Amino acid sequence: MSASGSELPAIIERFLDSLTHARGRSPQTVRAYASDLAALLRFATNRGARRAEDIDLELLRAWLWDAQASGRSRATLSRRASSVRSFVRWCVEEGVMPSDAANRLRGPKAATHLPRVLGADTVRELLAVLETNVRESADPLALRDRAIVELLYASALRVSELVGVDVDDIDFSRRTVRVIGKGQKERVVPLGAPAATAAMDWVERGRPTVLAQAGIESPSPALFIGRRGARIGTRGVYRLIAGLLGEEVGSGQLGPHTFRHTAATHLLDGGADLRAVQEMLGHASLGTTQLYTHVSSARLREVYRQAHPRA
Repeated sequence: MSASGSELPAIIERFLDSLTHARGRSPQTVRAYASDLAALLRFATNRGARRAEDIDLELLRAWLWDAQASGRSRATLSRRASSVRSFVRWCVEEGVMPSDAANRLRGPKAATHLPRVLGADTVRELLAVLETNVRESADPLALRDRAIVELLYASALRVSELVGVDVDDIDFSRRTVRVIGKGQKERVVPLGAPAATAAMDWVERGRPTVLAQAGIESPSPALFIGRRGARIGTRGVYRLIAGLLGEEVGSGQLGPHTFRHTAATHLLDGGADLRAVQEMLGHASLGTTQLYTHVSSARLREVYRQAHPRA
């Protein structure tokens, strides 16, 4: 494709389409790229840059400076820099741009925050609450809620992975669950015995009751469904976990990822190999998994400070 025909809006649309169909990026990732590139398009258009070849390093740096002056966070600036580097690199590969104008573009480093992690006793107490709900409630969704939390903690799943699990993805004999992670990468993750039992109880007792109450004869293949029989969404899981953790003290976001962080940290605390944890979490980079070693070290230092007489 010649550079003269490279109008920015059309090129951005082509790039976003390639993310979805050629690279298999998730809808959430594509939306983030679309938002960042829409901001770049507005800025570039105001500067008179309407074609891809009009984008140069000076314009990109001015765009980031403008966003910073507008109060954008370091995390947002770093993400925008990463998005535009990917976009420009793709443009060069497609012959839309003659050279990589964004190769030297750097956003500020995002501040590193240690993830929120629950103590083992706290996790046991939360699961005990869900167990009590199962025994005392006539609502079949109590079985579902217990199974959701058990799977999040036992297998360290992302919430998007959890809601995508189908009934057939669980192998109860081997105690594993098949999930589709980022980049449409498939992995098989182990289940603990309590999680497998909770999932089995939901599949055999809770799920059929919900489907019968909803009058559904041809059910969704989804493992976790709502009261009307449709696959539960990420928002439903967030509401469940936020309600469960709402009274827990501490810093950091409250949500399904809390159990993912907690599972990873507890595995490392228990002596699990870092690369095994990386594989279980589905991290492309070992460096991402290493964040949890910092959490483990921080917990160790706090225990030392409280317990050692010469701390």
